[in-house]
Amino acid sequence: MLIKADPTACVGAGQCVLTEPTVFDQDEDGIVTLTTTHPEGPAAAAARTAVTLCPSGALSLVEHDT
Repeated sequence: MLIKADPTACVGAGQCVLTEPTVFDQDEDGIVTLTTTHPEGPAAAAARTAVTLCPSGALSLVEHDT
């Protein structure tokens, strides 16, 4: 899975960071940053949840076929 973040759409709600702090962070303005774009294991499942919780739609994911 590939996680993408659009900082121009982010409203700084922080739901992603609260859901999975090993994948998501916020800069000094509260805008989302990614600590990894390819989470694995439990972090991947939590990142998937964070994408659905994002109120501004700034997060997306791309599933990779294996």
